[in-house]
Amino acid sequence: MDDIKAIPRRMSYKRKILVALIGLLVLWGLLAYLIVPALWERYAHRHPSFDDVPGITLAGDGVPGDPLNVALIGTKIDLMKIMVAAKWYPADPLSFKSCLEIAEATVLKRPYDAAPVSSLYLFGRKEDLAFEQPVGDNPRERHHVRFWKTEKVDTDGSPIWIGSAVFDQHVGFSRTTGQITHVTGANVDAERDFLFQCLQKTGMLSEQYPIDGFHKELSGRNGGGDPWKTDGRLFVGVIAQTKPH
Repeated sequence: MDDIKAIPRRMSYKRKILVALIGLLVLWGLLAYLIVPALWERYAHRHPSFDDVPGITLAGDGVPGDPLNVALIGTKIDLMKIMVAAKWYPADPLSFKSCLEIAEATVLKRPYDAAPVSSLYLFGRKEDLAFEQPVGDNPRERHHVRFWKTEKVDTDGSPIWIGSAVFDQHVGFSRTTGQITHVTGANVDAERDFLFQCLQKTGMLSEQYPIDGFHKELSGRNGGGDPWKTDGRLFVGVIAQTKPH
């Protein structure tokens, strides 16, 4: 008699297990075929792809230049505002006079906040914007970044800028041209990280995220012959839109 009573209980237990398994299968189906793909589609829509953007700039003679490692999304005015707020200064156009001023500042050991950067090329043109930050009173060292406006726009229509942030270790002669120039540091990731630390402090970034695997080649040399290495990531920052007054 007890065995007969236990049969319905076992069947009820098995039924609960079956219902639970069916529920898990339904949940898996919803996640795998509806929810997760929708989230990825939304993510991809909000975060533009950089797959078709070259990873390396070019020097004037067409040889590889500095690697790209940063990107900002926003208008030209907003980009300039956040860079100035981060205490990065617009660089002067490169000229023979500015080269002499660099040499003079180096000899006299005085800062040159607006020292020029040499032109690099991307999309068939030189950089659209360039900024730098001196290191104390030492004109030989400085942080600098070049930006190019891409043809891409964000979902809200904001332009997408891609850039190359590199640290200048000292003033010297180019290994390839013999011209007076800044010799760059090999660890371009450190400069990428430093730039975004400065941008974060402004409170003007609404979002930031890395793109892994942007670089397939993780080391190389720039147009001046200086070596560089990277973990392959591109840092992207979204500038908070300026509200109209």
